[in-house]
Amino acid sequence: MMPTSDELDEYEYIRINKAAKYLGVCRNTLRNWGQTGKIPEHRHPVNNYRLFKVSDLEKLLAETEASTTKRSNKPR
Repeated sequence: MMPTSDELDEYEYIRINKAAKYLGVCRNTLRNWGQTGKIPEHRHPVNNYRLFKVSDLEKLLAETEASTTKRSNKPR
């Protein structure tokens, strides 16, 4: 089950599993996006886990929706 935005707002940073579910992609996709700079990734100072800011995830979703809307409005 995908976490709701209300559940995510409780935390500024979330781990890769929740972030992948929120975006609807697999963890490896999220890792690749982090490595290529498509989305900023942060590391936990103690255990070195990948962490993602909820605001960055929401920004990526908004950009994706905006580009999809622009493409669908173009005549063919």
